[in-house]
This record gives sequence, C-alpha cells and structure tokens, in this order.
Amino acid sequence: MTSTQAAREPLFQRAKRKAERMLGPAGIFFKGFLKHPAMVGAIVPSSGRTIERVLSKVNWDECRLFVEYGPGVGTFCRPVLEKMRRDARLIVIDTNPDFIEYLTRTIGDSRFIAVHGSATDVEEIVRTHGFENADYVLSGLPFSTLPEGVGPAIMGATHRVLRPGGAFLVYQYTARARDLMGQFFRHIDKGYEPVNVPPCVISWGWKE
Repeated sequence: MTSTQAAREPLFQRAKRKAERMLGPAGIFFKGFLKHPAMVGAIVPSSGRTIERVLSKVNWDECRLFVEYGPGVGTFCRPVLEKMRRDARLIVIDTNPDFIEYLTRTIGDSRFIAVHGSATDVEEIVRTHGFENADYVLSGLPFSTLPEGVGPAIMGATHRVLRPGGAFLVYQYTARARDLMGQFFRHIDKGYEPVNVPPCVISWGWKE
C-alpha cells in the first residue's frame, strides 16, 4: 500500500489492519469465535497433528475438487494446497465474511476459491464453479451447536455432492456428530487426536 492510499484509507480500516498484524491469524480466529460462537468449534486453530490425522486418508492423486466448510483463518487450507495436484481446486465456504476477506487477501493460489455462504448450499456452489461432484469435503463445524435442522441439511447436501468413493472428513470435540453422520454414511472410519485443544474426535464418512 502506498502512502497516498494509506492516507485515504478510513481510520477504522487502518486500525483493523494494524490489529490484525499484531494479533496474527490466531487473533482473527478468536475474534471470529467471539462473534459467532455457535459456528466456530474452538477458540484456537487445530494442531498440526490433527491436520495430518484428518488428511491422512485422502488420495491426493485422485482428488480434483476438495471442499472445506468453516475454514476460519486457513489452518487446513495451506496444508491442503501443498498436497493437492496442480490442476485441482480447493473451495472453502464460510458464513463469516471476516474469514473470507482474510483468506482471499492472504492466500494467493489460483487453485483457491473462497465463498461467503452456507454449507447447506454446497451443491449449487460446486456446480457454479464448474464441477458436478467433490472428491472430499472437510468440516470442523460444531454440529452439536448448529441451529435446528442445519446439521441434517449439511449432512444430506454433503452426501449428495460427493462422488462415489469420496469422503466427508469431520473433526469435532465430541462424538455426537457421528450419530447424525450415521444417518447418511453407512461406512464411517473413526479416529482420535489427543494433541489438540481440546482433544479431537475424527470421523471419515465414505460414500459407497
């Protein structure tokens, strides 16, 4: 940003950017939790070990489209982009415009698409960007605190948008989401990562 642009930028925007630089991604994530606690599953981003465990069952050679719900500040986005094929795409969907603005500004990868919207609309979002199906969908949304009816709607839309053989990767802090997941996915692999705040319950739901 030039000195002329900085002078024209509103005082509030300059203060916001300065605060973001001081706090870093963790501060932005915490601010998002305070604004929308029902939509953010934790007060700090996931650990590196959790990221590796959740992504461990992905076949990256066969992945053309990876979708993430609730990307936050991009804790999973960067590792996914590092592992993805050069011709693959990553679509992230979040209802928090602050997260979408931050990700759009900080991730300069042509394979990355950030969408301000709801995971319930994943089918339409995927089609809008030229795909019929997703290979993998990742979610850290807190299904136990979502508004009534939203959790089943997301599960149903996710099952429909996945290709046969694709998977829904879910990391939570209780195992309650598996009961809902079991209504849509017959085959669910189960995992657990204790090195996380809080410890993380992991589920991989496979579309047969």
